[in-house]
Amino acid sequence: MKWLGIAVVQAWRHTFGLLTPAGTCKFHPTCSQYALDAFRELGLVRGAIVAGWRLLRCNPWSHGGVDHVCDRSLFRRACSGRAPA
Repeated sequence: MKWLGIAVVQAWRHTFGLLTPAGTCKFHPTCSQYALDAFRELGLVRGAIVAGWRLLRCNPWSHGGVDHVCDRSLFRRACSGRAPA
């Protein structure tokens, strides 16, 4: 089922995502890449919740910065390829 979420994000990137200027995201990785990583690590439901929370934090008043899926506090568990914190 996580592939459904990945397909939605990819569709977004190749349609509406092309309308946004490159380099305007305050976060690294971008919100769409964060969502892809969340779906891959957590599956459809948990990934959607974590990606939605990231989108809520991506606003004109946020400071942005580096924010990886593995650094989240919600649904905490060790991510593949990284040592647990």
